[in-house]
Amino acid sequence: MSIRILVADDHEVVRFGVRSLVAGTEIEIIAEASTGEEAVEKTLEHQPDVVVLDVRMVNCDGLTALEKIRRQLPDISVLMFSGYENPTYVARAVALGASGYLLKTSSRDQLLDAIRKIASGENVWSRADLRRVTGTLAASRLAESTEVPLTKRENEVLHQMTLGLTNKEIALALHISYETVKEHVQHILRKIGVSDRTQAAVWAVRSGLA
Repeated sequence: MSIRILVADDHEVVRFGVRSLVAGTEIEIIAEASTGEEAVEKTLEHQPDVVVLDVRMVNCDGLTALEKIRRQLPDISVLMFSGYENPTYVARAVALGASGYLLKTSSRDQLLDAIRKIASGENVWSRADLRRVTGTLAASRLAESTEVPLTKRENEVLHQMTLGLTNKEIALALHISYETVKEHVQHILRKIGVSDRTQAAVWAVRSGLA
């Protein structure tokens, strides 16, 4: 029995690579997408067994697409497939209901094994992944019931943090100084009662702010 998958990545060479890796197996690519919005639309249209979803894409990032897919089609499993070993991405992926997070440096066997396990209803989170995010998820859960009066600019900075951006990248995105970003981040962490930016990002997701 074939496993029907959708591959979403904004780089054609990556989509071609996945096609090559699954060729000759029971895994069939039934659709491809190059943006997050397209990934959501094509998932709704084709309803694959597994969505292989890049994290950083234009026009709706992969984690936002994951949230939309899980909200509209909760029975469809999603494997995040990323070039970034970023704890914020991993924590958000766990919080949003992904079935696993695989790096693009993984081997062909690792990719095929992950797709097969996810298609059969398993998840492929490693113990290391879960250990890294357990404290983050617990801390964000403790804080999420608290109403937090963030300013408009703090909300803007928090949104950029949920995308996994560094302070320097946030400064460039919002056209403010690096020192100003650092100050906003410190205020955000203090206000929502968490100890690091990954916990803040997960808090934002669970509070419906990201």
